[in-house]
Amino acid sequence: MHKITMLGTGLIGMFYTMALHGQRSRDQVQVVYSRTAERAAKFASDWNIPKTTTDMAAAINDSDTDVVVVGLPNHLHEEAVRLAAQAGKAVLCTKPLGRNAGEARRMLEAVERAGVFHGYLEDLVYTPKTLKAVQSVRNGALGKVLWARSRETHPGPHSDWFWNKALSGGGAIVDMGCHCIEISRNFIGKEVRPLEVMCWADTQVHPIEAEDSAVGLVRYASGAIGQFEVSWTFRGGMDLRDEVSGTEGTIWLNHWLRTGYEMFTAVGEGGYVAEKAEGATGWLFPVGDEPASLGYVHMFGDMLNALDAGRKPMEDFYDGYVVNAIIDAAYRSAQSKRWEPIQLDIWRGAEGTTGEVELTSYDDQHYLIKEEKMADGRTKLILKEKAGGKVIQKILDSAGA
Repeated sequence: MHKITMLGTGLIGMFYTMALHGQRSRDQVQVVYSRTAERAAKFASDWNIPKTTTDMAAAINDSDTDVVVVGLPNHLHEEAVRLAAQAGKAVLCTKPLGRNAGEARRMLEAVERAGVFHGYLEDLVYTPKTLKAVQSVRNGALGKVLWARSRETHPGPHSDWFWNKALSGGGAIVDMGCHCIEISRNFIGKEVRPLEVMCWADTQVHPIEAEDSAVGLVRYASGAIGQFEVSWTFRGGMDLRDEVSGTEGTIWLNHWLRTGYEMFTAVGEGGYVAEKAEGATGWLFPVGDEPASLGYVHMFGDMLNALDAGRKPMEDFYDGYVVNAIIDAAYRSAQSKRWEPIQLDIWRGAEGTTGEVELTSYDDQHYLIKEEKMADGRTKLILKEKAGGKVIQKILDSAGA
């Protein structure tokens, strides 16, 4: 059983506590920290938490807890992690790890220097659908992964600090691109080095300094491309979708707007519908179990099981650092309008490139480009001559002759 200090009483702190206290969990939040006493008291009452405080250091150093969960605004992550490392406690930090790679690296170095357990709370790689899809990819179901696309869009964040570039570190890219980038890394392979980024970003709607929309491409050493699409301008709720394409197959995932639960109501559902839902009448897309659907339940299960077993979790601070480095390159690219290299001072994956095209032989003289079954039952082959390079086609009858 772990007793937990929860830093933060906003939406993410609520989801984290729902996941930790759900299903009669033996792991419990013992202390909650908020910057205001009123919010701390309300949160503690809602979730049956015995202790509250407005002193972050006191919350972290409380003698009754052994795990610190950081669910604070981005600009407070580094201080919280530093204090947790000094206290010698396991620390789990929400996404993004830092506002930039410099902050993320200092946090990584702090926990590794202190020798404490650290986990990066990237919930969207822990959704049940994503975990199963990643395992299928690792089992070879898609062959070599060529392209991964991840999309998260909604009408905008719920708290004021997200919209303040100095506090958050940016806009939609740092807020949601971190999810999309890490989802693609899991499908492409976290041992594969990300090389460079091309990114478009702009402020299309809101009167803010940060970007509210962005599209980016991340090129990996394997030749794969990771694509992220993020926006705070999407109307109609929250759109969470992933696609993966490989040499032998394709995966499509839709996590939120098409959950398998669709309802029409002319009078209203009578309560909360789902995160970022924009209305309560008409066609609605409720979610049966939000903490599970968003990955929080499996995420904390992995984190605390890994802590008990003395192993690394699926996501740790090193992963958060890599994501921040990719985000930094995306911001540079959005300014330069060019491919920008990803600056990774710490790289623990494979070296070199493995992006060579794998050619499939049809026979001694030809490579196979494509095989297609025709409407009349015959098979058409598109071939390339190995010697001269000429592209030809060959038709086989239903008997294969």
